[in-house]
Amino acid sequence: MTETLPADVALVLEAVLGEDDPVHLALRQQVPHIRVRERCTCGCGTAYFDLDTRAVDPAPSGPGTVVAAEVQIFTEDGECPGEVLVFAQGGYLSWVEVCSWSDEIEVTLATAQRSLRP
Repeated sequence: MTETLPADVALVLEAVLGEDDPVHLALRQQVPHIRVRERCTCGCGTAYFDLDTRAVDPAPSGPGTVVAAEVQIFTEDGECPGEVLVFAQGGYLSWVEVCSWSDEIEVTLATAQRSLRP
C-alpha cells in the first residue's frame, strides 16, 4: 500500500504496540501495510484499517477478534478519561479505537498522543 498513515494514527500505534511481546512485534510489522479505510465521524480518531494480508504474516493473537493492545489515557492532572484499544482480527490489524469514560474531558487520538509521550 502506498498511502501514508495519518500521523495521529501512526504515532499512537507505535506507542501502544511498543512492548516487545510476539503479538506486538508482529503487529508492528503490519503497520507499513495498512491504510485507513474509515474514521469515526465524532472526531475521536477511531480508525478502521485495510491491510494487504498477502504482504505480512498474521500475529500470534489467535482466531477471531481480540484486543491486541490497550493503554489508558491520562491527563496532566492524573485523571483517566479513557483508553486506546488496538484490535486484531485473525492476527491482522483491524482498527484502533478511542474510548471515552468522561463527558467532561474530550478524548481523542491527540489526547492519547500527549498521554503516551515518554
